[in-house]
Amino acid sequence: MNKYLQLFRLGNCIMGVIGLILATIIAAGAGIQDHLLQLALASGVVFLFIIGGNSLNDYLDREIDQTAHPERPIPSGRIKPADAKNIAILAFALTIILSLPLRPSAFLVVISAVIIMLAYELITKKRGLLGNLSIAWLTGSLFLLGGAVVDRLEVTVPLAAMAFLATLGREIVKDVEDMASDAGRRTLPQRIGAKRAGLVASAAFLTAVALSFEPFLIGRFGVAYLAVVLVADGIFIYCSTVHFRNPTQGQSWAKKGMLVALIAFLMGGLL
Repeated sequence: MNKYLQLFRLGNCIMGVIGLILATIIAAGAGIQDHLLQLALASGVVFLFIIGGNSLNDYLDREIDQTAHPERPIPSGRIKPADAKNIAILAFALTIILSLPLRPSAFLVVISAVIIMLAYELITKKRGLLGNLSIAWLTGSLFLLGGAVVDRLEVTVPLAAMAFLATLGREIVKDVEDMASDAGRRTLPQRIGAKRAGLVASAAFLTAVALSFEPFLIGRFGVAYLAVVLVADGIFIYCSTVHFRNPTQGQSWAKKGMLVALIAFLMGGLL
């Protein structure tokens, strides 16, 4: 693979843009054609943001990657560390510049995401729960941006909240899974034990289930949404129990539940 595409994690960039487009469609519905310029700008913002985050990650983790990921561009010698750092700085700067023409609410979402990403890479990554919360916020903010782009932030808040909680639960379960080999981080399972951390993860999954009914109960989405989101809820309920005996299976199913929930919201926005 081209060294720059590998540094950028091109697949992640594309998936991020797809997530933004789906969130915007959920918020705007049939009126999406009236917001194509804003959507194009926001897509560029997401693409550049992910490039910045991945480049900064590889620059800061270059020593660890000598052993953990020797195939990556920096440890393999194909990209100089200083070049990766400069790419990250440029990408984040362009992210902010490109977000300036967006609506104020969208601009604030972008700025908060940049601040939290920088804080994560520089500080909170090694601080366990705070790092988990950072990743959860960054996941949810993608959907907030989709709603803000079309000035219908309130439509995507429930989806963002579900994404936040499901991601938080999944990140904690991953820390339980990696508890024995985690070095240099003070994770929640290390602080309070695997069982108690697992209970926190389950609470996050089950709170996401409770929140999933809000769009139907207030009449924003109809029966099509409810039918599909109940499937997602079933997956999250399963996750809240299975991860105690099999953390790998639990965090894998959590990802599937998030995908089904996204489909539910998409159907709610279109039908």
